[in-house]
This record gives sequence, C-alpha cells and structure tokens, in this order.
Amino acid sequence: MSFGSLLTENSVPLPMSSPTLPGEQACIAPAPLPVAVIQKLQAILGRLIANNRYDRCLSIYIEVRSLNVRASLQALNLDYLEISVSEFNDVASIEGYIAQWGKHLEFAVKHLLEAEYKLCNDVFERMGLDVWKSCFADIAAQAGILAFLQFGKTVTESKKDPIKLLKLLEIFASLNKLRLDFNRLFGGAACAEIQNWTRDLIKRLIQGACEIFWELLVQVELQRHTPPPPDGSIPRVVTFITDYCNKLLGDDYKPILTQVLVIERSWKHEKFQEAIELNVETWSRAYEDAVLSYVFLMNTHWHLYKHLKGTEIGTLLRDSWLREHEQYKEYYSSLYLRESWGKLPALLSREGLILFSGGRATARDLVKKRLKSFNEAFDDMHRKQSNWVILDNDLREKTRQAIIQTIVPVYRSYMQNYGPLVEQDPSASKYAKYTAQSLEKIFNSLFQPKPCETGQFKSEAVEWEI
Repeated sequence: MSFGSLLTENSVPLPMSSPTLPGEQACIAPAPLPVAVIQKLQAILGRLIANNRYDRCLSIYIEVRSLNVRASLQALNLDYLEISVSEFNDVASIEGYIAQWGKHLEFAVKHLLEAEYKLCNDVFERMGLDVWKSCFADIAAQAGILAFLQFGKTVTESKKDPIKLLKLLEIFASLNKLRLDFNRLFGGAACAEIQNWTRDLIKRLIQGACEIFWELLVQVELQRHTPPPPDGSIPRVVTFITDYCNKLLGDDYKPILTQVLVIERSWKHEKFQEAIELNVETWSRAYEDAVLSYVFLMNTHWHLYKHLKGTEIGTLLRDSWLREHEQYKEYYSSLYLRESWGKLPALLSREGLILFSGGRATARDLVKKRLKSFNEAFDDMHRKQSNWVILDNDLREKTRQAIIQTIVPVYRSYMQNYGPLVEQDPSASKYAKYTAQSLEKIFNSLFQPKPCETGQFKSEAVEWEI
C-alpha cells in the first residue's frame, strides 16, 4: 500500500466533545493513527529517504492531515470567522460568536493541533526536528489557525464602546489560557507567521482595551453637559456606569483587566527604555573620535545605573535593565583603556636591550627611539584627553587609577633599567621627559569637570519640543 493511501484510510476527523461534568477538563486527543500504521509509514519513508525521494511524501502528508483537521473544524460551523467589520454594527451584535470562538479555538489547539504535533513527531522524527516542525507548521496554517486570529483582529477593528472592552478582555483571556500551548506548538522558526499574527493580535487587544478603559472617565465627563431627566429620575449614564463598573470590576473581568493594564504599563516602560538607549547610541555615533565615544558611553551608562537604582522609576524599569547599564559601563571602561592608554606600554619594548647584546651605543639609540615614541604618543593622547570629563567622582577616580596601573609601573621599571643610558646624554631631557611621579600627577588631573566662574558646575536646562 502506498504512503498516501495508508495515510488517507486512517485519517478520520475528530469530533468536538464537551466535558460531561461541570469543571471537568476535556482530555487531550490521543495520537489519531494506530502505532502499526505509524510504523508502516516510517518504513515507507525510510526506503524513500534512502533514495532521496521523500519530498512527495511530505506534501501528501501535509495535504491529507490538514484536510482532516479542516473536516473536524467544518463540523463546528465556523462561517463566523470570515465576518468583516462592515457586516456588524457593534461588538454586542456578535458577542455570541466571541463566546463560541474561545471554545472552538481551544478545541482546535488543545485537541486537533496538539494531536497533529505529536503525530508529526512520531512519523518524521528520523528526519530531524526541522523537518517535522516545518511539516506541522504547514498543517496548522492550511487547517485554518490564522482564520481564528483574523476573527480576533476583526473584533479589535470594530468601533469603540464599553461592551467592546469586555469582549476584548474575553478574547485576551482565551488566548492567555492557551499561551503555554501556543508557545510550545508554534514556538519554532517554522511557525513564524503564526507567531507574528498572534503577537499582533495580543498587541491590538491590549491597546484597544486600555484605550477604551482610559476613555471611560472622559465619556462620563462629557455627559455632564446633557440635561438631567425631566422627571427627576436617575440619569441613564449613572445606572449604566454603575452596572458596567460592577461587571468590569467583578470576579470575571477584574483579573484580566488588571493583567492587561500591567502589560500595557510595562510596554510604556520598554518604550521609554528603548528611547533612552536609542538616544545614547545615536549620540555616541556622532563622535569622530571612537575613544571619546567610549568615555561618553562609560559616563552615560554609569549615570543611568547609579542615579536610577533604588528609585521609584528604577523599580519600574527593573533591576535587570539597570544591571545592563552597569555592565555596559564596565565594558566601555575596558574598551577605553585598551584603545587609548593601553597601547603605550608596548612602545617601551625591551627587545634588543637584554644584556645590551648589540652594544651600549646601540642600546642607547634603541632606548632614545622608544622613549621618543612613547613621549609623542603620550603627549598626543594627553592633549586630546585633557578636556574630556568624567562627572562621577568614583568613576573618575577608578578610571584614573586604571590608567596609572597600566602605565606607571611599566614606565618606572623601564626607566630604572634603561634610563641611565640616556641620562648622561646632553639631550637627556628630550627623552627622559617624565618621571613616574610626574606621569601619575598628570593622570590624576584628567577628566576633571570644569567649574563656572561662580564655582558651580554648569547645568543647562533641557529644551523640550512641544
């Protein structure tokens, strides 16, 4: 029997069944093919793989199994999934569909697609993870999972009203209930399209729900200008808002609403974080001198960490984000040192000076040449960096000490060993230009903030573009 015939004969649509008792969970459907059939399919695949002819089997499998899932779904009368925004006046007119949608989506994911996921693994496991997951992704897409997500999107595009908020929360709750299943079934690269649709729908649901929620107060305030009831009865808006808020803040909706509002707030924090990080990155690229950009990044990342840690906004932005800035400070500190002062010790090479193997005169010339190179590099670097600033006292001192530890011990040792070769020279001051102490003093004067005439450091107000 061929692969296609064997598969078709044993593919039977799975009916949707309801729990028999209140609170009872419907069981996950077992693998829809007998073990013996799976083994026969694997045997056929094994022969075709050996001959590099398995592509046709994959396409047959996807076609047969996706049709099988579609047959199961068609029995549920899912025509409502194709409804467009223009076909209904408001969300209240399709709330029955929304209730069905949650149950149908759960059946499709937890029963139909769960079974297909397991079966793809069973049949194609010998061909590797990428093959069977790609196969499953095609089945899920062709079976119509995107139609469920499209329906949710259609609801989000309907006109805003208070009832819509409740329905958006219901749709979000249905998706959130299936979150772990979605992550497991559709988590691979092969299901990227489903992931994108799901993320987009979640984003629309949260943003749409929050927009309506925050506008409720505005809508109530707008009613202030309407005349009171002529018969002295209760204004309609009062009775509506009382009943509505009791429902919205009741046990069914309040936990979902709270979760949605928390997520929206975290997104706003992330946008704030992204804006800061993008600004810092943009400013760093504006420096022509890469080493100066490292000082800027070191300064800025440390400032963000030190001045936000332990504050209200720091708590909102999360410790992990703050720690990243601390780590970035360390990274750019080491990069700054390596790409600037860290290059100087190599100029004081001892090659050719051991035991004056080339003679004293040759050794003297080598020392002169190397000290000259060191002095020129040092002077150039000091000239460029003399106006650079590190505002934080601790960071400034730590950076100075790192430079001193990198340069001074090497220079002191070099001068102790080879300084006498040039100190007797008439032009000794040209080469033995610095002492270890004078270098240390220069380094300890780096990065000092410049005070204004009043003795206070300059503080410029930020101008906001309105």
